[in-house]
Amino acid sequence: MGNDTVAQGTVTFVPVVLAGGSGTRFWPRSRRSRAKQVLALAGADTMIQQTVERLDSLCTAADVLVITNELLAATVAAQLPQVPVERLLREPCARNTAPACALAAMIVERTAPGAVLGIFPSDHVVSDQARFTEVIRAGVQIASAGDNIVVLGAPPTRPETGYGYIRMGATAQQFAGTVESRRVERFTEKPQIDRAIEFLADGNYSWNAGIFLWSAQTLANAIRSYRPAMAGPLERIAAAFGTQHFDTVFAEEYPKVENISIDYAVLEPRSARGADSNIFCLPADFGWNDLGSWAALHEHSMAQGQSLGHGNVMDAGLPLHLDAFGNYAYAPGKVVALLGVSDLVVVQTDDALLVTTRAHSQEVGRIVSELTKLSRTEFV
Repeated sequence: MGNDTVAQGTVTFVPVVLAGGSGTRFWPRSRRSRAKQVLALAGADTMIQQTVERLDSLCTAADVLVITNELLAATVAAQLPQVPVERLLREPCARNTAPACALAAMIVERTAPGAVLGIFPSDHVVSDQARFTEVIRAGVQIASAGDNIVVLGAPPTRPETGYGYIRMGATAQQFAGTVESRRVERFTEKPQIDRAIEFLADGNYSWNAGIFLWSAQTLANAIRSYRPAMAGPLERIAAAFGTQHFDTVFAEEYPKVENISIDYAVLEPRSARGADSNIFCLPADFGWNDLGSWAALHEHSMAQGQSLGHGNVMDAGLPLHLDAFGNYAYAPGKVVALLGVSDLVVVQTDDALLVTTRAHSQEVGRIVSELTKLSRTEFV
């Protein structure tokens, strides 16, 4: 479908899919050249394929911009044949989310400053496609109506310390259906457990889902205002987009920009304007999960009814669980027997075996760091 399906009028919608991360918390399945976004962790399609496919009702594949890196570029291109190769941007070095988002905005701004950009991480799962589409349509309406920023907040279900939080204020607008926008009062990065418990009890906090909508001009101007040193190099890269010099300019200029998240670069300083910030939160109440760890994958699999009983999720040739509870195991084609154990994560690949607990699965990146220190990069 075309862009006229997104909102009333002639608003152009450009999804920007962020696919440059390394996904170290899914080691040993994920590696530098096989990050989690190109793995089929939750279904037959890979994470990035699912991300682009769920945008089908909002835009054409030719509208999508994908920002990845040199190690993943060939795999991403092979998995997304519907996206034109010139729409796949390869970061020459990792610089976090702010430079990636800002570069996309400055590229689009040159030809369509009023176009609405949607920022979509490539490693999320969504259970309710219809609701996702409804919420994004509402977000495009808000973002196209002025110098507005739209963030999506997932309703918290537990005192999670691994997510950022959004403090929501008064209702701003009620859309057709059940999409309600609320003004954003502030952002809080990953809190300690006591504060996370307070946020959950408060009822006015959402998890920051990492999905944002704004016009190309709004985001580009925010970067010029809050991170002016970043703007120059990105402007030069954007000016070279579509020319034979693009890769060269990209490689020369991109390492000059600051390594910073979009939350710190734009959202937090913008929210400091208080009631004048024009940041609005929409509910990410469409079965969202960012699959940030093996424990999160276990949780998602449980929600999808994939338990083999007693909370055990197992991808194995012959899975056996005896007096075992709440475990996740991955060893395709193997006999996997769990006996008298609880809350474990067991993941086997051709060259590695991970054994940890669900509680420690957020820390799997430490293993990658240790392997790097030992110069065993063949396992990284």
